[in-house]
Amino acid sequence: MNLADYLRRQFAYDDWANREVLTTIRAAGGANQRPLQLMSHILAAERVWLERLKRQPQSVPVWPEPDLSQCEAQAAELGGLWLEFLDLITAGDVSQSITYKNSKGEEWTSTIVDVLTHVVLHSAYHRGQIASQMRANGQTPAYTDFIHGVRQGLVE
Repeated sequence: MNLADYLRRQFAYDDWANREVLTTIRAAGGANQRPLQLMSHILAAERVWLERLKRQPQSVPVWPEPDLSQCEAQAAELGGLWLEFLDLITAGDVSQSITYKNSKGEEWTSTIVDVLTHVVLHSAYHRGQIASQMRANGQTPAYTDFIHGVRQGLVE
């Protein structure tokens, strides 16, 4: 498997896992304020990073007001946008650097592959927080382990 295919698979996993978490939050009803806040952040951060990579202005705050319907719409759109972006770059392109400003206005330079890796890991980190919060609320969180998704044929 080449790097471009590997990255597409990671983002396919990310898309599946985000949708699984949103389905679980919806099924649990309105008792999930913190999980929904974290999910809103995941999706906003993914959009912000995609906009940085595409050299577009930031269109959403990093910590938006939580709204389940908006999260579901964002998730439905973002999965395709990421795969579309990944289809435009080659394995050679991902070692290039981009310069951007973070949410504090600080300027940084990172390689594209480091940004892509960060996006997937950042989202997984916060999905873990969501799972912990849901367990603490007596709820069953989504089962979003990568290997589970692969074994079940949910991530290809």
